[in-house]
Amino acid sequence: MFKKNLTILLFIFVLFLPQTSKVFAGDEITILVMGDSLSAGYNLPPGTSFPSKLEVWLNDNGQNVNIINAGVSGDTSAGGLARLDWALAGIAHKPHLVIVEFGGNDALRGIEPENTTSNLDGIIRQLKEKNIPTFLMGMKAPPNMGSHYGDQFNGIYAKLATKHGIPLYPFFLEGVAAIPHLNLIDGIHPNEAGVDIIVSRLGPLVANMIAAP
Repeated sequence: MFKKNLTILLFIFVLFLPQTSKVFAGDEITILVMGDSLSAGYNLPPGTSFPSKLEVWLNDNGQNVNIINAGVSGDTSAGGLARLDWALAGIAHKPHLVIVEFGGNDALRGIEPENTTSNLDGIIRQLKEKNIPTFLMGMKAPPNMGSHYGDQFNGIYAKLATKHGIPLYPFFLEGVAAIPHLNLIDGIHPNEAGVDIIVSRLGPLVANMIAAP
């Protein structure tokens, strides 16, 4: 879990990215969330997933946003790469922003970090080729995977963000992970209160990205 002062610095990093990271807004902003069960809303009531609550938050704060939830429970970064074209083809027009949230299942299954890196790199490259702004969500390996694996895995996201010049939110579950009352009984997936915290942290960052220049 990041310390509070580091989290603040990382928020500043995202908020003050170059103007090229901003979405040039039209009448309605379409955001695609590509992810796993953390995006899909695993075991949550309808309308309480991360994409659903983020859409409400943004619209309540002056945006005109439609968020498409392309989260699939159990998906790995390889699965995300394989279905990216299909997800984009299902949208009437090119999304203004894609939020990429993968890696939790890779870490839980002990998938080699270089494979996860390659898959995420493929997703980002394809989005860049289509000129679609991308916001990368970081993930952390569970402690039981050991420090060697954890160090390799945890470093994936910052390296990719730097390589591609895209904004990074270092840990998607920041402020929620390992806090029992913010998670479902499995201790892995956020409950509704946990999703609210994630949205409260990410909402201002996404709003900044989609604001008209």
